[in-house]
Amino acid sequence: MSEQMYTMKEAMLYSQRIAQLSKALWKAVEKDWQQWIKPYDLNINEHHILWISYHSQGASISDVAKFGVMHVSTAFNFSKKLEVRGLLSFSKREDDKRNTYIELTEKGEELLIDMIEHYHDSQHSVIESSLPLKDLYGRFPEFMEVMAVIRNIYGDDFMEIFEHSFKNIDQIFDEKIGNIKPTVKDKAK
Repeated sequence: MSEQMYTMKEAMLYSQRIAQLSKALWKAVEKDWQQWIKPYDLNINEHHILWISYHSQGASISDVAKFGVMHVSTAFNFSKKLEVRGLLSFSKREDDKRNTYIELTEKGEELLIDMIEHYHDSQHSVIESSLPLKDLYGRFPEFMEVMAVIRNIYGDDFMEIFEHSFKNIDQIFDEKIGNIKPTVKDKAK
């Protein structure tokens, strides 16, 4: 075990600061996210599962749970609801009968693309609150230190999937006259 390089007071203050800031930020993010997806009759877990399936193309329920930071039963149950709506399909693989895999259906992909195209139809307090920093620095905050902490908690696989999904968005969608539209019909590989 390495020598302790911090005081107990420092650790407690850091932990509590992270907790309070995370909770406050999550509350704003949650409200923005719910307003965005409300017209599509989805909850946050369902939307997150659709988002993950779009970017991972054939992820296992375990992978969805890991990347979605949810329990496996939560990922499975909400995925089942999306399957009933015709937005996801379930499958088993010949070489892996133990895991259940999900894939976005055409209807699910159309819904997700429509949601992205209508992203700015709702209010986004987190975006609005970040604009002064973007004006000052020429970019939105990147949270590199927070990402390093998350990498240490969830691992490199989590961060690779995280980065892959945002790279996909950058490659697949373009802004045209203030609207976000897909640049290609097929999903990114």
